[in-house]
Amino acid sequence: MTAYRLLFEHVLTRTDPERAHHAAFRAIRTATPLTRRLPSAASPVEVMGLSFPNRLGLAAGFDKNAVGIDALAALGFGHIEIGTVTGEAQPGNPKPRLFRLPDDRAVINRMGFNNDGAEAVARRLERRVAAMSRQERNSRHRTRPRSLLGINIGKTKVVPDDDQAAVLADYEKSARLLSPYADYLVVNVSSPNTPGLRNLQAVEKLEPLLQRVRRTADEVTVDRVPMLVKIAPDLSEDDVLAVADLAGAIRLDGIIATNTTTSRDGLRTDSARVAEVGPGGLSGAPLTERSLEVLRLLRKRVEDDLALIGVGGVTTVDDARARLEAGADLVQGYTAFIYEGPLWPRRIIRGTRDPG
Repeated sequence: MTAYRLLFEHVLTRTDPERAHHAAFRAIRTATPLTRRLPSAASPVEVMGLSFPNRLGLAAGFDKNAVGIDALAALGFGHIEIGTVTGEAQPGNPKPRLFRLPDDRAVINRMGFNNDGAEAVARRLERRVAAMSRQERNSRHRTRPRSLLGINIGKTKVVPDDDQAAVLADYEKSARLLSPYADYLVVNVSSPNTPGLRNLQAVEKLEPLLQRVRRTADEVTVDRVPMLVKIAPDLSEDDVLAVADLAGAIRLDGIIATNTTTSRDGLRTDSARVAEVGPGGLSGAPLTERSLEVLRLLRKRVEDDLALIGVGGVTTVDDARARLEAGADLVQGYTAFIYEGPLWPRRIIRGTRDPG
């Protein structure tokens, strides 16, 4: 048993999950001078016209407010996806709102897009860019490939999903403020914790939203920023294929499959405990098969040049390889990072490194 597993099972599991998350994130940021010296786990890959240091990224949700991008990158992740960021700051849902299911290696959350809002995150990213520029000027050469930054944007809770003009304006605000700092941009319409958000996955609502975000991003950037949409695992097969067809029709750059699920099927955790936890999105190992199934549906439907990012229940090297074999260009993790600890990214990267 690893030192982290002992810490997790005997200390962290006895701590409120949200408090434990913040404590662990502080520790990761504090340790950056040390983790930055670890050997690079690079195995570069070209996706969406971008050079990723490796195929593994950290999914949105861990760093909602762009406060630890470089600290997380130092652990080996080839890309960090921050957010979900909304147009306006919001506190999220009432606590407690984050729950572990250790028997299932899973997490249930109903965070509700708690974040500082697009304006505050944009200011933070502006300061990061300025700091990086100073570091580049003071350094003769870069010691490791740069991890890429994805920015995941979503709907502010108070914006009604049936008011199309308000929804478009809300996403447009985030896109306008944040696109200049993104290596790629993600439109999130699939969290189960913002009322009405998943309704935006319907093609008749999704198409104008994606078109508006695309135009806005193009207006505020010099180089075209790749744009993806993140979808739910709970869509029907027909709806998954409809999103795939829309992505091709409007020349979307990629699809992230998948977000968390509202299903509770097949859990090992006692049903009374699951009922006690209540609603929220389930992530982790129980999502593995459905997320993989959605990925396969998409790959069979879309053109080869449309990028697919596989996420949801990626825990082991075999899980990551299965996503790549099913057609994913990149993979992401989050829940496994919580359960497996800071050495997990490098294990996955070594196990999925391209030969040659």
